[in-house]
Amino acid sequence: MIFRSWLRRIPLLDRWLLREIVPPLLFAVAAFTVLGLSIGVMFELARQMVDGMPALIALQLLLLNTPRFLVLSLPMATLFATLLAYSKLSANSELTALRSLGVSTVRLVVPAIVLSALLTALTLLFNDVIVPHANTQAEIALQRGIGRAIATEQGEDITFTNFGRIQGTAAQKSSRGLKQLFYSRRFENGEMLDVTVLDFSRAGYRQMLVADKAIWDPDEAKWEFIDGISLTLNPNGSTTRLTFDRQFYPLSSGPLQVAKIPDDANNMTVAQARMAERIEAEAGNTKAARKLRVRIQEKFTFPMACVVFGLIGSSLGARPGSRTSRSQGFGISILLILGYYALSVSFSSFGVSGVLTPFLAAWLPVAISVAAGGVLLRQSSC
Repeated sequence: MIFRSWLRRIPLLDRWLLREIVPPLLFAVAAFTVLGLSIGVMFELARQMVDGMPALIALQLLLLNTPRFLVLSLPMATLFATLLAYSKLSANSELTALRSLGVSTVRLVVPAIVLSALLTALTLLFNDVIVPHANTQAEIALQRGIGRAIATEQGEDITFTNFGRIQGTAAQKSSRGLKQLFYSRRFENGEMLDVTVLDFSRAGYRQMLVADKAIWDPDEAKWEFIDGISLTLNPNGSTTRLTFDRQFYPLSSGPLQVAKIPDDANNMTVAQARMAERIEAEAGNTKAARKLRVRIQEKFTFPMACVVFGLIGSSLGARPGSRTSRSQGFGISILLILGYYALSVSFSSFGVSGVLTPFLAAWLPVAISVAAGGVLLRQSSC
């Protein structure tokens, strides 16, 4: 009842246009999602099932991978649906009739832009909340399906660098620099395994700790090293060697944060990506931090493709005399999508290399495409 009341508030023209756009949109979302799943997942799952993967695990993997391909299909479906719907209306002279009544082309494409904006918000929500979690669960389900050990938290080659003030000696003042370098060969179930720490926090001294494992103790706010050796090189050249069963070591929980962040930025939420960027920046890894800044901006620009494609598709379709069949619309959509993403990848590489700032590298393709859509809309109005 509330929905019907809200629906009646929408102008009749907009409701009519939305009824023309929504059916091809739903068709395109389903088609592109199934196509993506078929190419990216189903063939591999079929091979895994032949090798003995249970059908229930295969079905679970299929469902967990669906959000990832659904997010990819929404911008493409927006372009296909708007292009097809407006081309159909133009071919039937319905848009011409509306123009003769004084309705501008800009007014005609407003419903498509509003719908595209809603799809942008939906894509952003899926991409930041649902897809990272689904990808993580899919990886766990895959490991279970092929019979490997499962760990809810795991990673390999965990490296953390800590910069800060280095304590000086009587002959040397304190300075800032690399204090500790932490390395763990593997992180599993909350434990760092095969750990090595290089400590430069005191000028003139070099300390190395090697332990079988290290566990973060939140009460002590320190790391507890288990079964290890401590080697200290003193300023006079002598060496101190100690073996220990357990030893607390003062270092932040940074290594634990690094271990819990996914390796692939595409599987991170915006909050995780910002945390990873901060850690890389503090570690002095400029290139990795810059790459993450570009990826953070792309978390927002990728959903904006819905608005870009909605504007371009509706502008192309609304041209007087436009006649585009479903197959032609599909072909044009693929070409425009490839062109847009090629532009995005090119500018992204400029951002990672430092030629452009991360903001410009991510948003310039959107700005250029929106400008192109505006030109097409102006031509359609003539």
